[in-house]
Amino acid sequence: MTSVHSKFETEMQVRPDDIDMNQHVHNSRYFDYVLAARYDQMERCYKMPMEEFIKLGFGWVVKAAYVEYKRPLGLGDKFTVRTWIDSVVKDGVKVQFEILKSGNGKLACSGYFDYTMVNLNTGRAEAIPDWIIQKYSI
Repeated sequence: MTSVHSKFETEMQVRPDDIDMNQHVHNSRYFDYVLAARYDQMERCYKMPMEEFIKLGFGWVVKAAYVEYKRPLGLGDKFTVRTWIDSVVKDGVKVQFEILKSGNGKLACSGYFDYTMVNLNTGRAEAIPDWIIQKYSI
């Protein structure tokens, strides 16, 4: 099942502990930025925070992740993490993302995450209930 979904943005800033020996953001931190932005957007934009999924006995696991780096972020840089749901399947979603440098709007990186919804009691994939799909179809 595929449909058009809204894009949401979260503003962030590079911290000193994000910097690697090459004096720019370590590659692994970009995934952390996207995860932090999604948590923010789940609560602020979709009105269903991760805590609500947990209370219902659901969780999300990463099935696959891809990132393509375009230009580095450095210490103190401000940036925007833009995410959107690209597609929904029975038990998962593909979330696309872009990280854009503030000021000039240039793309630092882009990519996607394939998430699978799981039952926290069994650890197995769980079909996404229609009411959750509706809530995230904005």
